[in-house]
Amino acid sequence: MPRMLDVSDEVRAEIGDEEADRLLVGESAPGSYDCTSCRTPGDPAQERTSTVLFIGDETAVLAFAHATCLPSQVVQVTEEQLQGAVRAIGGQAPAPEPVNAAPQQAVLGVTSGLVLIAGELHPALVVEPTAPVARPGSLGAGDDFLPLLIEQGFMPLTELASVPPALHGWSVLLAAGQLHAVLQPSPHGGSPVAWWQAHQPLQVTDGWRTAANKLRHVLMFAAPVGSIGRQPREDLLRDALDKAAANGKLVAATLPLAGL
Repeated sequence: MPRMLDVSDEVRAEIGDEEADRLLVGESAPGSYDCTSCRTPGDPAQERTSTVLFIGDETAVLAFAHATCLPSQVVQVTEEQLQGAVRAIGGQAPAPEPVNAAPQQAVLGVTSGLVLIAGELHPALVVEPTAPVARPGSLGAGDDFLPLLIEQGFMPLTELASVPPALHGWSVLLAAGQLHAVLQPSPHGGSPVAWWQAHQPLQVTDGWRTAANKLRHVLMFAAPVGSIGRQPREDLLRDALDKAAANGKLVAATLPLAGL
């Protein structure tokens, strides 16, 4: 039986016409699947389903998602991310380790939490480097972390009164319900690339994941070193965000979900 599959031109170019056609007529499409984004069951015979191709350095994984959750697309990830996602899907994910690689020779601390804005809880990521971030090629010792993000489209905040604007081309990559990366547009065009990626998948709470699946977005806040700190509770995290915003040291954007 033909399946209600969406195979984008980008995915077709990667998997080839023959495999794409086999998927569309139901020869190689799954009878059912767990949506790679919201992790709830899907049936390509009953509802529109997107094919999402994740490509690592040596491996590619074709995943399936509700078309209402994700469009059919190709996402470039590292081989480590892809293998970690495969292990997670198979129930063999390693314990998360919140130590994260970042450019500009600084380590980015990433904290997840729920933030209340205009009466609604939003899933959020708070990014803070452990040292000043210099502009690439700069010989100075200044901190250009926020200016660099503002140039990418992040908005400065003076208070957390409303949801920040959506940032086109950026997204948050969830795999098997765990956080893997923040993706940004490739400077050379084509598939998104990782702006930040976890050494190992980061665990998020059930409440955070439920809110993300409901709203289909994540709020990303960023502040310079020393502005937020590692807060043990969400109320303390919110207080630190409010203080950073009041001091002119907070930028933010709303990023859609990508999933595996």
